[in-house]
Amino acid sequence: MTQFSSFDRQMMALALEEANKALYLSNPNPRVGCVITKGEQILGQGFTQQVGSQHAEIEAIANARRLGAGDTEFAASTFYVTLEPCSHTGRTLPCCDALIKLSPQRVVIAMQDPNPKVSGQGIASLQKHGIQVDLGLMAHEAALLNPGFIKRMTQGLPYVRMKIASSLDGRTALLNGKSQWITGPAARADGHHWRAQACAILSGVGTVREDDPALTVREVSTQRQPLRVIVDSQLEIPLGAKVLHDGNAIIVCANPESGHLQKTQKELAGRGIEVVQLANAKGKVDLPKLFAYLAKEREINEVHVEAGHKLNGSLIREGCVDELLIYQAPCFLGEGLGMVNIGLLQELSQRDSWRIVEHTLIGDDLRIRAVRP
Repeated sequence: MTQFSSFDRQMMALALEEANKALYLSNPNPRVGCVITKGEQILGQGFTQQVGSQHAEIEAIANARRLGAGDTEFAASTFYVTLEPCSHTGRTLPCCDALIKLSPQRVVIAMQDPNPKVSGQGIASLQKHGIQVDLGLMAHEAALLNPGFIKRMTQGLPYVRMKIASSLDGRTALLNGKSQWITGPAARADGHHWRAQACAILSGVGTVREDDPALTVREVSTQRQPLRVIVDSQLEIPLGAKVLHDGNAIIVCANPESGHLQKTQKELAGRGIEVVQLANAKGKVDLPKLFAYLAKEREINEVHVEAGHKLNGSLIREGCVDELLIYQAPCFLGEGLGMVNIGLLQELSQRDSWRIVEHTLIGDDLRIRAVRP
């Protein structure tokens, strides 16, 4: 097992900081950071850009060259990379080839790429050309940056995070449907941070009809807006809804009346909006199939859910949710709508259990993150 030095750990931590800069940017590519050193001097650093643009290693090489590094410096260098360099031609050329051309002494990699097109081949290629490769430094931290990419590559599904804003007594809206605003401005702004890192924001037609949300990222700076996915079994969405304004949306239905389906498809196609039909045996949207479709056909890594208690309940019951992101306001609302509608339980043993992994105050509200145990 490789013994990593304190300097190695310091440089990989810096590479992880670089990768974090791609949080809102690189989807559907993974968030990757790279730092190049010679001895204990940093030559260059970089992170993965928007899809189709340069990967972290190429950005770091370009940065090093701008700072004056030449072939001699690269030949004596160490590359610290948070994910195995790619070895296949996709939208860009293989990063492995660029490293092999420079022939560094050593490449330190946090984690192996879960993409089956790479998955160890990049490491093998570097080693074949006489480059020392050390794997596994801060692998856990690197994996935490890319839960969606890892799940899509290993399971063919996106990572699904469900955001809920509630009162202390678990109410997300009054009985009349009014829900704006339960939590404070700091919590709402923080919610946009999680929106921004998702590839898609998913909601239901009930929320669209009740609140007419835009479901866009506004509170943080980002160069890309997530795709909006609206679950609408019978195609009841108002065609003037804000969520449809810029065409960056898809509507997922079940079995609406065929004439209505064709008419709506034609109307929305002119705006660049696709209507996808995915029905289950009960005439509702097949949610597991929807997520498989999003991963395979749309390259969606992470889905951010902002929906009502009925759709939330369906997603929980069908095992589609990986993480809960709950903002709890310090107030009571009394009678109202709950967080999720999972039906009536007869025994405590039937409860749906989660493991809290983080809790912190955001303004006056408590943010809780929980995952399946």
